[in-house]
Amino acid sequence: MALFRLNVAIPDRPGSLGLLASAIGAAGGDIRELVVLKSEGGRGFDDITVAVPGSNPDDLIDLLNSIGGVEVISIDLVG
Repeated sequence: MALFRLNVAIPDRPGSLGLLASAIGAAGGDIRELVVLKSEGGRGFDDITVAVPGSNPDDLIDLLNSIGGVEVISIDLVG
């Protein structure tokens, strides 16, 4: 598994973070760390460190970006 840090924007409303976490789990990812950065303009901004199977996070990123209101702003390999 490879570790990636995702900077994401999600709708700032109840259930948004749970939906994001469920999608990560459904894609085989394992959340290792979550930092809530801020809430601004109706959106929440978070850093999420995720272990993904293999070394390519593209499927996970595509899945997250397909969720209404979710935007993956950046992704960095950790370690």
